[in-house]
Amino acid sequence: MPSLDLRSSGNAEQTLELATFAANLRYDDLPVDVVAKAKACILDALGCCLAGVTQPWTRHLIDFVEEEGGHPRSRIIGTSLRTSVAQAALVGSTAGHGFEMDDIHAVAHLHAGSLTIPVALAIADAEGSTTGRALIASVVAGYEAGLRVGIAATGSLFMRGHHFQGTCGTFVAAATAVNALQLAPEAARNAFGVSGSFAAGLMAAQEGAMSKRLHAGHAAQMGVTGAYLARRGLTGISNILEAPYGGFLSTLSGAPDLDQLTMGLGTHWVIREVGFKPYPTAASVHSVLHAIDTLMRDHTLAADDIENLRIHCSTMAHRHCAWPYKPAGVTAAQMNMLFTTAMMIVDRAIGPDQFADDRLADPAILAMIDRVQVEADPAYDLGGDASRHAARVEICTRGGHTYRLEMLHRPGSPANPMSVEALRSKFVGAAASVLPSGRAQEIERFVETLEDRDARELTDLLVPATSANAAA
Repeated sequence: MPSLDLRSSGNAEQTLELATFAANLRYDDLPVDVVAKAKACILDALGCCLAGVTQPWTRHLIDFVEEEGGHPRSRIIGTSLRTSVAQAALVGSTAGHGFEMDDIHAVAHLHAGSLTIPVALAIADAEGSTTGRALIASVVAGYEAGLRVGIAATGSLFMRGHHFQGTCGTFVAAATAVNALQLAPEAARNAFGVSGSFAAGLMAAQEGAMSKRLHAGHAAQMGVTGAYLARRGLTGISNILEAPYGGFLSTLSGAPDLDQLTMGLGTHWVIREVGFKPYPTAASVHSVLHAIDTLMRDHTLAADDIENLRIHCSTMAHRHCAWPYKPAGVTAAQMNMLFTTAMMIVDRAIGPDQFADDRLADPAILAMIDRVQVEADPAYDLGGDASRHAARVEICTRGGHTYRLEMLHRPGSPANPMSVEALRSKFVGAAASVLPSGRAQEIERFVETLEDRDARELTDLLVPATSANAAA
């Protein structure tokens, strides 16, 4: 058997340390800016859930949940339907990850917002009175503990074909749940050990399968299930994160950096490194899209002016998004660099309208794809996962001009952030198709003062216009 690369300081209790931190974190432990960032993440995630709840894959899941039935303890975000806690998390997180709008930690490869918020709200709804302060703490616990699992896994997990959201995301959900349920340290460790046993998600799903969206939902469902079972006394793999054989990281990554699990825990807040998405696509194409948009605007270029376009990106981004495009559904279009690039050139926009069914095989888009070349540049690999979203775009025009632009920091990342107004517009736009007029602004005000509210009231504000009377 080949030896495994398990880089570590030798701490054999990392699962216990991380789980204990997640369970014991309280609002009063949080720096002021971390609370503010958590509120921004909550609002963004709520918008993602509302945008995703109307999508066909989420509707299939809601129909399934209604048919299966469940003790009505928690409301599904964006609906008047109540079901079991685990099923509410299943649907909520599927919706949150359902249109490629959810936040991203580049090094962890995780969209924690679509996992933490549905889990925290489902548990708050079921468990009775939950303060806004407690909700914020449970969300931050999910980010801080769960993102560290993704960071420790390194890009090796992705290169082996695993989807971080469905695998490492299970620990984001479990950490949120153990905090929300205020489990004791040993029970929290068991929750990690149970939940992580069911982590799953394969990257091939991005090339067209609706099930890609379900990876987040399944991770959330398993995190909730593991926490509730651990509360009852069910035991899990006690050293699931650091076990050298059959452990989560040794098996799925093969080359983890175990020190990252607990390094700076409670002093270095990784939620600060989370960025948001201005485009509903894979984050790995955002720098490319922004560069094209900038070049075409600055040089007054139209699609017909472009002879060809060359993209240089990281090896990981190339593997992730530069596969040959074939119309195979919305998921494939959103994840593909060639399609999204061509769409930005032709439409000069990337939003929900660009992923309508009648656009996925648009002849004008397919013809433009033939003018686009994508190459991996090892220079963008030097920073590891931190530089994987960097890219360089070169446009050659029919008139013989060449224009180049390099983007080292993805738009929406902490180094190149979206404005407060842009984030607000994103939320309002996502909520508008689901909620009554004026409700988005009411939710914004609620989240701004969340520490002084009853968290359960937030689910009441998320009922769609067509269900408002029925849910009252």
